[in-house]
Amino acid sequence: MPETILNGGNLIEGRPSALGSERVSAHRGEGPSTATATPDEIARAAEAALRAFETYGWLAPERRAAFLDRIATEVEALGDPLLQMASDESALPLARLTGERGRTCAQLRMFASLLRDGSWLAPRIELADPDRKPLPKPDLRRTLVPLGPVAVFGASNFPLAFSVAGGDTASALAAGCPVIVKAHPSHPGTSVMVASAIVRAAEATEMPTGVFALLHGGPSVGQALVLREEIYAVGFTGSQRAGRALYDLGASRPRPIPVYSEMGSVNPLFVFSGALAERSEAMATGYAASLTMGVGQFCTNPGIVVGLADAAFDAFLQDVQTALRKVDEGTMLDEGIRNRYLEGVGALAGHESVDSHSVGEGVHPALFVTTGAKFLATPELREELFGPAAVAVRCVDEAERLAVARILEGQLTATLHFAPSDTEAVRALLPTLVRMAGRVLANGYPTGVEVNSAMQHGGPYPSTTDSRTTSVGTAAIERFVRPVAFQDFPTDLLPPELQV
Repeated sequence: MPETILNGGNLIEGRPSALGSERVSAHRGEGPSTATATPDEIARAAEAALRAFETYGWLAPERRAAFLDRIATEVEALGDPLLQMASDESALPLARLTGERGRTCAQLRMFASLLRDGSWLAPRIELADPDRKPLPKPDLRRTLVPLGPVAVFGASNFPLAFSVAGGDTASALAAGCPVIVKAHPSHPGTSVMVASAIVRAAEATEMPTGVFALLHGGPSVGQALVLREEIYAVGFTGSQRAGRALYDLGASRPRPIPVYSEMGSVNPLFVFSGALAERSEAMATGYAASLTMGVGQFCTNPGIVVGLADAAFDAFLQDVQTALRKVDEGTMLDEGIRNRYLEGVGALAGHESVDSHSVGEGVHPALFVTTGAKFLATPELREELFGPAAVAVRCVDEAERLAVARILEGQLTATLHFAPSDTEAVRALLPTLVRMAGRVLANGYPTGVEVNSAMQHGGPYPSTTDSRTTSVGTAAIERFVRPVAFQDFPTDLLPPELQV
């Protein structure tokens, strides 16, 4: 990657741009610095995206599919330097980043296959009946069309799979929407490398200029981008504070737009007596591994575990603590995340509603134990703490466990560990979990999100701003399209999928 491109930073209409005097460097101090986008650069990117939409939005699906395939090829061609840059900026290990690159490219190709299949358009056709009484029936044909240019915000904890060429970008480009990515400040160099791969793919497949752009900067750049009238939707992954702010900003515009914010959750895990009797030690090991995966920096991290206050659950918690003590201190994505984690752990360790805790020095896993009654009375215990920390809740009976489930806000996931003997207790709890979460797991762990047509990654607020959508899997394309019905049109003027 030429140093001039890395240090230029912004990519607009396929070319580097660095008009701003302010610089952005990775939060960890590794890697190159890039130029913050100026208001003029934001305007140029948005205007170019809208011009590109007039062509790109109506290209044949095969053309867009070829573009997505080529992006995957170009990202792979970046080779080990991309992984090393991402590791330097994020502290994530190379093995993790290798898998993340594979997921990134696989989901690009997944959307390319979806475009070639065409069934996602869900065409609906009602043929005319001129002889119907008392009024003739018109010919109506419904399909999906792209919304317009989309602003995508890169995520801190996934520098590849939820960033510049990640799921939001892939699904928006598949839908026919040009994309402007606001790079996350945690990994500007990685963002420029991937963005350059997208630009090369656009050139190789003869996409319209302006179909993709990359901008760097802080909150003011993101806010200005969302307010541009050329933007028709937003994809975001990050904190509840930032996600809600963008959602409110999108709603405040003279022409409101959808803002799809995925904002994390505590992902409760419920353990039942029969399962504890059968496999308590294995469950404890599995739970500890899920809790500490990636230093706990996943939106699906299982931050609450709930059981009955008995000897079996206490033994399970002892085994969890034993497993957590074996985990070495971790390096978090940046100093801000590390400091917030340590502050949160310190606050919980001294909280009057916590009966006991196991906390190591530095960024170590932490387990806090409380009662169902105190959990119900203490909102702070129900808040997400981003990192490898969990709150264990000891409930006096099934009724209190149900009350604990009901008080939780919307979640990305909810998990149950049970045996056949627990079926009736699970049946009683399940409706509450279905109401609460976007994905409900049986005898598994929520970390590790399968990318396919059946995945639902999004739940009721505050886990996301729209529980009807997903940010993972092929259904993610539905966020960036809208339905249009054509009435009494000649066949040759209809979209191909309606020409039957």
